Amino acid sequence: MVQKAKILLVDDRPENLLALEAILSALDQTLVRASSGEEALKALLTDDFAVILLDVQMPGMDGFETAAHIKRRERTRDIPIIFLTAINHGPHHTFRGYAAGAVDYISKPFDPWVLRAKVSVFVELYMKNCQLREQAALLRLQLEGGGKAATGGAKEAAGLLAELSARLAAVEEQAEALSKQLDDESADAAAVATAAHLERKLTGLRRALDALEPGAGSGTASVSSQN
Repeated sequence: MVQKAKILLVDDRPENLLALEAILSALDQTLVRASSGEEALKALLTDDFAVILLDVQMPGMDGFETAAHIKRRERTRDIPIIFLTAINHGPHHTFRGYAAGAVDYISKPFDPWVLRAKVSVFVELYMKNCQLREQAALLRLQLEGGGKAATGGAKEAAGLLAELSARLAAVEEQAEALSKQLDDESADAAAVATAAHLERKLTGLRRALDALEPGAGSGTASVSSQN
């Protein structure tokens, strides 16, 4: 059974949280509510999230300040943040969102389909990262096994390594196609930031996987935490 990804929804208005839940329910993932920046930071202490939808205008700790805290924590710094705002102060306000670490910045009212599509990209990437890490951990155990089953274990490890590489190659191919599409369509800053985030994730995974190849070291390289 595949574990569902968690999506953190942060907004001080209950009606907005309800609307987000209605939009994202079709993704069939676990939706977690937070009504303030403080509550969001508390949730991030114990749970892993695929993506965070963060309202900018909140009393007390606003979205920018909350994002700054998230990015300062090693555990959470790589979680994608999508800012949601009901106001638009022009390019300066948008750039401030990207400077705070957001991968996207969406003004309300927004197209529900577009928001759901954007979130689904990060959910899919998160799930594939989790699968690759689990399989890499299994491979590492097999490589460290030794003993009488060394020969058979080596063959199994080689097969698993090839499968991991093939799966990652498929994701890399999708990312490359996305980058070419962005170049062709002269995409906005939000799409470019999203593509750059995906590229960093995939580069880290490929580097970790290459370290497991025979002759690349001790064979006990660990996979970097990229979720």
